[in-house]
Amino acid sequence: MPHVTVGRENSADIRIHYNDHGEGRPIVLIHGYPLDGNSWERQERALLAAGFRCISYDRRGFGKSSQPTTGYDYDTFAADLKALLDHLALERDVVLAGFSMGTGEVTRYLGTYGSGGVSHAVLLGVVPPFLLQTDDNPEGVPGDVFEGIKQAIVADRYAYFDTFFADFFNTDVLAPERIDAAALRAAFQVASGSSPYATHACVDTWLTDFRDDLPRIDVPTLVVHGTADRILPFDATAGRLRDDELIADLTVVEVPDGPHAIGWTHPDEVNDALLAFLAR
Repeated sequence: MPHVTVGRENSADIRIHYNDHGEGRPIVLIHGYPLDGNSWERQERALLAAGFRCISYDRRGFGKSSQPTTGYDYDTFAADLKALLDHLALERDVVLAGFSMGTGEVTRYLGTYGSGGVSHAVLLGVVPPFLLQTDDNPEGVPGDVFEGIKQAIVADRYAYFDTFFADFFNTDVLAPERIDAAALRAAFQVASGSSPYATHACVDTWLTDFRDDLPRIDVPTLVVHGTADRILPFDATAGRLRDDELIADLTVVEVPDGPHAIGWTHPDEVNDALLAFLAR
């Protein structure tokens, strides 16, 4: 099982599991919460057919990666990403693509390490710029919302996942051909296998302030976001990136009526936007 060692906790190595498929221009795919790298399957199929080399990995605490009780912050997540890039010697014309929580890795990586070797950034269902409501960020979400999420996870993590995925996929309004019961069960199963510690700790991580990182992104950047996203509402995230011009070279594509999980529910729209952008 391919992996890169990124640290230690007590007597055990912390290992990041990854998959490396295809040849050609490399694109690194960073998954959302609480899934794993395989959640990119509907994009990877199109990317491989278009001649890309697809590297997907499981964030620490999720999928087949180690499940430590340390490192659930974006500085560490970005360092894990750098360790993977260094391990694979990806030094030229790399595309960094993140979904949901993975958009934080892309943003913090570029804000911290710069864009050397990186040609494009892709952000689906974005977390930045800053989710938490503060005096200087009145557009954010009140902190008690996130405290409620953490309490729900502690009370019954599996019941929380049921509620979360209903809004993740907008199951009450989307037709079965967009999201069926089998796909929903599969997502729940992946989430259930994640670290209980990580599923709770990552809630605070969502509240990272990326406003200093965003102006440092100096590569063409694509944002694709559903207009009906209930997890990360468009106006609080992608809309702000566009309207406030927080990234210099930014393309924003709205997916009408798209939920948070647009990569699964609207793969044609996402893949068309992604491949057109990367052909620039």
